[in-house]
Amino acid sequence: MTAPDYPAYHRMQHLERCFDDLMAALDILATQYAAQCPPTWMLSPTADPSPDGFRAALFDVWHQTGQDGRETRNYLGIVVANDELVDAARNVNIAKDAFHAGLQKIKSTTPKALSGAKAQLTTRHPDVHRVLRKEGLARLHLKQCWRQLPIADAEVAKVRFAWYQSGRSIKRITVRDAEQKLLRLDTDASHIKMQLRRLAGLPSEEPLAQVQTQAPLMRANLFFSHPLADGHTRRALNVSMPLFVPNERLGMPDIKAPPTQPQPQRTRATRRDEKLESDVFLPSLRVYRYR
Repeated sequence: MTAPDYPAYHRMQHLERCFDDLMAALDILATQYAAQCPPTWMLSPTADPSPDGFRAALFDVWHQTGQDGRETRNYLGIVVANDELVDAARNVNIAKDAFHAGLQKIKSTTPKALSGAKAQLTTRHPDVHRVLRKEGLARLHLKQCWRQLPIADAEVAKVRFAWYQSGRSIKRITVRDAEQKLLRLDTDASHIKMQLRRLAGLPSEEPLAQVQTQAPLMRANLFFSHPLADGHTRRALNVSMPLFVPNERLGMPDIKAPPTQPQPQRTRATRRDEKLESDVFLPSLRVYRYR
């Protein structure tokens, strides 16, 4: 091995250790959950709150075949946790943060090694490897690996769940950026040629907006039994995994449950301050012009 390879090799070793630490932390949490069988509520009537179901949710860190890489599978619910279980969940989050940081380091320094890293990591834990082999699932799902377990700061009296569906991200790009993105597509296709012609008619200095509609999020509004040290009595969290509440004394909080799936959005009037044109300018890139 040549000298320039050593840094990348050590980064990969560090990432493997972080992944092993994460798998170990998940195993400890799943084992403690199985030993305690704490009060658990799940939003979906088909969700499995048993120890085996809880373990499967924790270790769901892979893409299913054909799954959109932007999608994540949710396991929405509440676990009434004692101090031991809360500590185990916090240790999982610490391990998730370390794993995420290791991945970002590889992505920023040796991005070509990222695909190989994802393939190699799937073989490093028997639970993951067994399911991959049995179900024929695809590569590691990084977002599902590092997404945090939501943990309430204190005892919770009420939890109100609600779907948040109006989110979208808007990235400002230049005409040159848009052209380069189109040229990476099938430039022999008629619809790409048409979009390149439309783009050529714009001034080079005109800003454009690339819009990405975000997947619906579940938001949990927590109402604490007593004010926190900072005086707050409630807090909102985006959740995709079971919410751990330190309610061993109080038991399950009062829950307002939403529909198990987000409802179709109602048509809303266009805001007067809407900055983008209503019609997409470059459909293949989801690019709009500013008004």
